[in-house]
Amino acid sequence: MPENAEGNVSTVISNNIATVSFYHPAQNSLPSALLDQLSAEITAAGSQPLVRAIVLKSQGDRTFCAGASFDELLQIKDKQAGAEFFSGFAKVINACRKSPKIIIARIQSKAVGGGVGLAAAADYCLATEAAAIKLSELAIGIGPFVISPAVIRKVGLSAFSQLTIRASDFQTAQWAKEKGLYNEVYPDIAALDEGLAALAAKLASYHPEALAGLKKILWEGTENWDKLLAERAAISGELVLSEFTQTALHGFLSGKR
Repeated sequence: MPENAEGNVSTVISNNIATVSFYHPAQNSLPSALLDQLSAEITAAGSQPLVRAIVLKSQGDRTFCAGASFDELLQIKDKQAGAEFFSGFAKVINACRKSPKIIIARIQSKAVGGGVGLAAAADYCLATEAAAIKLSELAIGIGPFVISPAVIRKVGLSAFSQLTIRASDFQTAQWAKEKGLYNEVYPDIAALDEGLAALAAKLASYHPEALAGLKKILWEGTENWDKLLAERAAISGELVLSEFTQTALHGFLSGKR
């Protein structure tokens, strides 16, 4: 596993499949720099003519993504900086939305907050039984505003309400599959990777124009998301400055909550 304390994002292209991987030592959380890199790598992979599909994954065998970097959230001191930070998640979601390639997410374990948003931004999700999900944002006073359009698009308003209101509770991978976030759930990582390799091989054999046409259909009605997600980022960027949120973040980081 990479030793870089700042984390990294990388892309490998093989057999017409681009695999975009991200890593951060704090449970694959996503500070601004990684969010910018991730959106850029997804966009770049989508522009490659030989690429038929993109696999989005994190490194390691534990948490898929713990969402926003709490350390960085505590450094935000004004509304503009807050909006810019949450715009990073908006950029990644919109990069997935605008990519002409089908994006397959590999969810090897738990997804929290923005990690659920990444899963929802993919076109198809493969997960393990360990890939429980949680939207913890309400518990720290910010709400999952930026990722909500993507999550609601996949699971519906009722399931989104449950995830949001039950902010301290994980929902199982089978729950996520029943609600439509995950498409396939495997018993372990070995089975997940076997299933992923088989699916990727099939996608690589399909007509690229048919895949591109399907991608457009899958995202019909989301053309306003550039503006919508920017507006949502501004809401979260303001809330993160509140005394409630700052206290809650310190509590989470100190292990008291």
